[in-house]
Amino acid sequence: MGIYLDNAATSHPKPESVYEAVDWFSREVGASSGRGAYRSALRADGIAYEARAALARLFGIGDPGRIVFTSCATESLNLAIFGLLSSGDHVVCTGVEHNAVWRPLKSLERDGGVQINMTEHRLDGTMVLDSLEASLRDETRLLVVNHASNVLGTLMPVKEIARVARDRGIPVLLDAAQTAGCFPVDVGELGVDLLAFTGHKSLLGPQGTGGLYIAEGVSPRPVRFGGTGSESAREDLPDVLPDRFEVGTANGPGIAGLLAGVRHIIDHDVGKIARCERRLTAYALDRLGEVTGIELYGPEEAEQRVPVISFNVDWARAEELAFVLDDSYGIMVRAGLHCAPTSHRHVGTLDRGALRVSLGPFNDHEDIDALVNALIEVKGEFL
Repeated sequence: MGIYLDNAATSHPKPESVYEAVDWFSREVGASSGRGAYRSALRADGIAYEARAALARLFGIGDPGRIVFTSCATESLNLAIFGLLSSGDHVVCTGVEHNAVWRPLKSLERDGGVQINMTEHRLDGTMVLDSLEASLRDETRLLVVNHASNVLGTLMPVKEIARVARDRGIPVLLDAAQTAGCFPVDVGELGVDLLAFTGHKSLLGPQGTGGLYIAEGVSPRPVRFGGTGSESAREDLPDVLPDRFEVGTANGPGIAGLLAGVRHIIDHDVGKIARCERRLTAYALDRLGEVTGIELYGPEEAEQRVPVISFNVDWARAEELAFVLDDSYGIMVRAGLHCAPTSHRHVGTLDRGALRVSLGPFNDHEDIDALVNALIEVKGEFL
């Protein structure tokens, strides 16, 4: 397969149990959850319930029914953003957002009369907390926090951010696309009101899975409408969660695979996973520093970041280097803007992008050594 170092885009490989669960559901269950009282449909219901319960355990959520399944973190973020903001509202977000947040917000600014403020950040992506307080207004209706940048890897001080918002009665939406599964996330401990996550990254589930946790007392408007399998005589959507936001046929095979991925995370302890990946990240930062002409972005200390490292070299463009690494060495990395232009604008790489290495639980020191040795060897081809 080669060496896969693009886990921030999607994790690969998955645990064997994930592949088996998807295949088992497709072959042996097949029915849609919430759509029948026969045995296969009830088995599908059970898988969905178990997946919600496992996610609730992982994220410290008391009521699994407040977890809504979606197709990805992008859908989750859209549901929360478009469901909570209206004309005349004000929203604050971090200055290193993914387009899954930035484009919905800009759409509302352009077409919906919503005003946006971004918090200030140091060059390594760490937030200037004083800028948060200064950004809030009486009409602020939502605070969106990128838990970790998919470009810089920088972790945000979510507890402190949520405390400021809570004192002002402002709900906090946490984008955990880069942390869920590889870093401890407890909604109660962090103090967040909405948690958007994807299943196919560090949760090790299949693509096409994700979810949104909605705290009690937070009531987004639905942005999708259709059949829920419940209260079908009503012309509007049911009030109860998760039915209110789960319209159409659920991704049964994907949810079964997601359940297997979450169980793998729980069995291996997310804290231990985070510590292992932090040590590997520290090793990667140290070894990459040996490459002549390299410029690393994000915090210098592995403790301040998730296992995402972006860089440029002064002797090759990122996309050319990514091609050679794959074509000649079988090393798969990501080059470009990573769907996060605000992060690249922040570090001055909007015009050229960067090369990103993102580690997963199945990477090791040998993968890092192979990458660094390849970079050192290939330099001569560009000079």
